[in-house]
Amino acid sequence: MRHINGYIRSMLLTAALAAPAVILAAPAPQVGVQVRVYDPYHRDYHNWDDREDRAYRSYLAERHREYREYDRQSHHDQRNYWNWRHSHPDHE
Repeated sequence: MRHINGYIRSMLLTAALAAPAVILAAPAPQVGVQVRVYDPYHRDYHNWDDREDRAYRSYLAERHREYREYDRQSHHDQRNYWNWRHSHPDHE
C-alpha cells in the first residue's frame, strides 16, 4: 500500500511541476495577423490591412468589376492594381 501512495504522490508532483510549462507552451491567440504583399513592378512591399482592402475595393468599383480576392487575380490585373495604387496614395 505504501508503494502505491508513493507512486500517486510522485505523479501529483510531476503534474504540478509540468502544469506551468504546458500553459506557457500553449500558442497565443493571433490578434493582428499581418499580411505583406510584394509588388514586383514597383519593387516594394505593402501591408494588406483594412486600408489596403478599402483601396482595392475602390479600385474594383471604379472599374465596375466584381470583388475577387487579390491573390486570385491574374498577374496582369495585379500589375494594373499596383499601378493604380501608386497613383492613388492614402491621405491622412
